[in-house]
Amino acid sequence: MTEMDSIAYDVVVLGAGPVGENVAERTRAAGLTTAVVESELVGGECSYWACMPSKALLRPVIARSDALHLPGLAETVQGPLDTARVLAHRNEVTKDWHDDGQVTWLEGIGADLYRGHGRLAGDRTVEVTGPDGTRRVLTARHAVAVCTGSRAVLPDLPGLDQVKPWTSREATSAQAAPGRLAVVGGGVVAAEMATAWQALGSRVTLLVRGKGLLNRMEPFVGEAVAQSLTEAGADVRTGTSVTSVTREGGTVVVVTDQGERIEADEILFATGRAPRSDDIGLETIGLEPGSWLETDDSLRVTGSEWLYAVGDVNHRVLLTHQGKYQARIAGAAIAARASGTAEPDTRAWGAHAATADHAAVPQVVFTAPEAAAVGLSLAEAEQAGHRVRAVDYDISWVAGAYLYGEDYRGQARMVVDLEREILLGVTFVGPGVGELIHSATVAVVGQVPISRLWHAVPSYPTISEVWLRLLEAYRDS
Repeated sequence: MTEMDSIAYDVVVLGAGPVGENVAERTRAAGLTTAVVESELVGGECSYWACMPSKALLRPVIARSDALHLPGLAETVQGPLDTARVLAHRNEVTKDWHDDGQVTWLEGIGADLYRGHGRLAGDRTVEVTGPDGTRRVLTARHAVAVCTGSRAVLPDLPGLDQVKPWTSREATSAQAAPGRLAVVGGGVVAAEMATAWQALGSRVTLLVRGKGLLNRMEPFVGEAVAQSLTEAGADVRTGTSVTSVTREGGTVVVVTDQGERIEADEILFATGRAPRSDDIGLETIGLEPGSWLETDDSLRVTGSEWLYAVGDVNHRVLLTHQGKYQARIAGAAIAARASGTAEPDTRAWGAHAATADHAAVPQVVFTAPEAAAVGLSLAEAEQAGHRVRAVDYDISWVAGAYLYGEDYRGQARMVVDLEREILLGVTFVGPGVGELIHSATVAVVGQVPISRLWHAVPSYPTISEVWLRLLEAYRDS
């Protein structure tokens, strides 16, 4: 094969993370030839630096937290976690950052993998520069799907690069617990990593610019997580901004806008994400490098007939499971358009419309306690002009919660559209609530009427009985 051979495929996918993998799986299932280009590891951010390693770190933390509230078990788990074993298990989960298994899967579906840096080079064309400098040109008969994801953003602080701060990647792949860890941010990454490393032996100082943690969820969620972190020994400071960071010898020195000086061994910035689109050739097709790619609900880039943007890079919802959902929708839409027999069904909730991105996004935050939500919060529903009522219930009053842990603490809220009497959103915070959220997702996506939910009988004694109590509270209010 010569240096600039051109190879034609039906579909070319940029990025082999879980989103790109799912686009490829759907297009291959439809019989379309598919090439996948990846510059790092097949499996992407989720498999090696985000979802999987972070939850491998957090699962022992959450299990131990639950065990400490059970008589007969609490007495046996009083000591610290075996940090070395937890980190070793995390390494096992990431396959020591080798992607052989995922490459085998990709090959198994019949997709062709090209390792190297892929850049758009005009209409329906991708140029791949391999690790050895070899260049190949791939052309797409039907679609190019950009699935390059997002990257962590660091603040514009003088000399920050000399400090060598952690981002989410370093926080999930570190091979030892720092004695002192400063965490800057108040979102999911900050809350989860503060939870993990505090339990694994670090003294964590959490610096939050806003009023509280997890401010995209109901306010009581962040309050519960902050209280738990504080009880675990973390120093949680809200309304605090970082004005400077330096490293003096091996010590990181943080100065805040309150004039406080905080010393740490490492500092993690969890302060936002940016699209990985700055060097993928967007300028060759009239788009701005480094921009988020706007799409319609079939994930086709606005103004294009052949370019799709799926997952984080479109800025619709920056969650792996939602990106995989988009990938299933996009793959089906590409296949439908390629068939030429009918236009895709892009009506709300149609087979080729990612409607859930707007109305029913589920999320679990794996802190102790867990937090889970789907759909709109009360504030979001009111801002959208809905006439709503929030119905709250203390989960600890449910028999199943008492059995889960004697001093269980948790809260549930459902946001009811009073005109249609359906649920617009549901939020839980408390131990074990991550496994409750799919039932809420089904209720929100299905727009199940309150009158029908009365007939969905929760098993006794489970925490799911909170559903019945929420419905009773709505009836009686």
